[in-house]
Amino acid sequence: MDSRAVRRFDFVMIALAAALVIFGAILIYSAALSAYPDGITADHPLFKQIIFALLGLGVMVLVTWLDYRMFGQMAPALYALAVLMLVVVLFIGDSAYGSTRWFSFAGQQIQPSEIAKLLTIITLARYFADRQARMQEVRVFLESLALAAVPAVLVLVEPDMGTALVFGAVWVGMVLMAGAPPRYVLVLLGLMVSFIPFGALAVMGDYQRERFTTWIDPNSDPLGGGFNILQSEIGVGSGGLFGKGLTHGTQTQLDFLQTSTTDYIFSVLGEELGLAGALLLLALFTALLYRGIRAAGLAQDPFGRLLATGIVVMVLFQVFINVAVNVRLVPVTGIPLPFISQGGSSLIMVFAALGLLEGVVLRHKKIEF
Repeated sequence: MDSRAVRRFDFVMIALAAALVIFGAILIYSAALSAYPDGITADHPLFKQIIFALLGLGVMVLVTWLDYRMFGQMAPALYALAVLMLVVVLFIGDSAYGSTRWFSFAGQQIQPSEIAKLLTIITLARYFADRQARMQEVRVFLESLALAAVPAVLVLVEPDMGTALVFGAVWVGMVLMAGAPPRYVLVLLGLMVSFIPFGALAVMGDYQRERFTTWIDPNSDPLGGGFNILQSEIGVGSGGLFGKGLTHGTQTQLDFLQTSTTDYIFSVLGEELGLAGALLLLALFTALLYRGIRAAGLAQDPFGRLLATGIVVMVLFQVFINVAVNVRLVPVTGIPLPFISQGGSSLIMVFAALGLLEGVVLRHKKIEF
């Protein structure tokens, strides 16, 4: 990489990511305060998050330094690796909260689905880039659907419906960007909607049905499956305009809100920093996603443009779903809030995604602002 390319590095994108990580670290500290009254130790969630953030930065630098087109050439092997990990975790993975989603390694949990999301985006970008002149063909449309469906179904078996939906959202965004006729997507979505009642019976397990039921009526099980939903609503609703103050949220500090550093961290934000804090967070995400869209616009090849598109859709969809869960617009899914929620696999992979975006920006010939 020459010095001229380095000058194109998008420092604004990294500054926004760093601001989001710091924002998340503050919320994690507050959410874990009651459980760790003696301060930040080696097993404190904040300490772990800082370590993962530093590892993520290292991964981002490495991915940026490597030519992003090299990952496109490796797409078949990367896709095979993603599928293999998702299969293996079903047999030897750790189970928690009714799902089998993680490997344990050196005392840390690794979630293959987080890795598979990015590898699938690379695979789809390569597939579409190689078939730009054939995007009107139904065969290409269906083959690309199958590429996204295989990891999605494997994740659904874990079960993890939320992450499975991420694969679907990414595919829709990328297939439309690649030039597939919108009517194909509309027909497919129509068929999916018509089969929802039958699919729910065939695919959803007891655990998922219980989540759906408690989402509709959390008061039906206020001390069980509906407990977190109710506490999250109370927390977000009680925050008002400026919140109760950092480390002063009652639902958070009195441990009424469970999984407060992961799934329900937005509720901590809403309760302690209020609407103002939520708007600041969403503004940071909006600015970051704009930089991702900018990278897609600057890309000089279809693979780079589609790669950036897939990453933007992935982050945008995860932000929407996580926030929607916290305000009870959708059932609980377990999707982390990128950069904010505690979690090593998610944080490292989203930094790897930023590395790919930076690689696209660095290696285009014409720079624009």
